Amino acid sequence: MNIYTVSFFGHRTIENGAEIERRLDKLLHELITQKEFIDFLIGRDGEFDLMASAAVKRTVRSYAYGNTHFTLVLPYMRAEYRDNEKEYLDYYDEVEICGEAETAHPKAAIQIRNKNLVDRSDLVICCIQRKNGGAYQTIKYARKQKKRIINLADDTDREL
Repeated sequence: MNIYTVSFFGHRTIENGAEIERRLDKLLHELITQKEFIDFLIGRDGEFDLMASAAVKRTVRSYAYGNTHFTLVLPYMRAEYRDNEKEYLDYYDEVEICGEAETAHPKAAIQIRNKNLVDRSDLVICCIQRKNGGAYQTIKYARKQKKRIINLADDTDREL
């Protein structure tokens, strides 16, 4: 089976959320209907992550043919997950703790986890609206790794 891996990154807060969500829904529909199997990887660290999670769930419900897997990747064990594990596992197909990031300082752990997700991905979908912050640093890393990147905030990076 040909597995296509997609990860998501964006700023904690985003502007023009309705337009970003529209672009994301369209892109996810195209991916799910064109790829044999998709493994979606996501963190849970900001507004874009929550938007992307909801869009993945919505699109999978509407168009998937059993050809998707949705994984939440945490940088370390979080009390919110530990205390609500069943709810998380009801929402995501899998929750994993990034082994590389687990013992790092919490601020560094997120960036280590993000690099791990980029390394595992065929495509990086992002919402980068400014040139600062952790999400921007992650996309700079993805470019160095020559990953395919689609920035929903800047349609000029769009490709499939």
